[in-house]
Amino acid sequence: MTMRAPRSHIFATGLVAAIALLFTVTVADTARAEVRFGGNVRVGGHDFSHRSYDRKRRAVIHIHEGRPARPGCSWRADGRGGRVQTCHLQRRH
Repeated sequence: MTMRAPRSHIFATGLVAAIALLFTVTVADTARAEVRFGGNVRVGGHDFSHRSYDRKRRAVIHIHEGRPARPGCSWRADGRGGRVQTCHLQRRH
């Protein structure tokens, strides 16, 4: 004679599995986020309007109080198949 689990135990196990799957899908969906700057976006007083960044195209922005040694922005490879826009900007008041 085989023993079977009560129906309430099977329902609870299925409910926990469904919640875990929903949590995994939610976390995986947020990992693919993309940032899109609209109009009139300023970083340190500099115009960053209408730019998009995601995991393959990232930005690193350094704001300096004085004049930076290498002012401006440049694109570089990040070593993981993506690109990084590195900006050295002087703060505008």
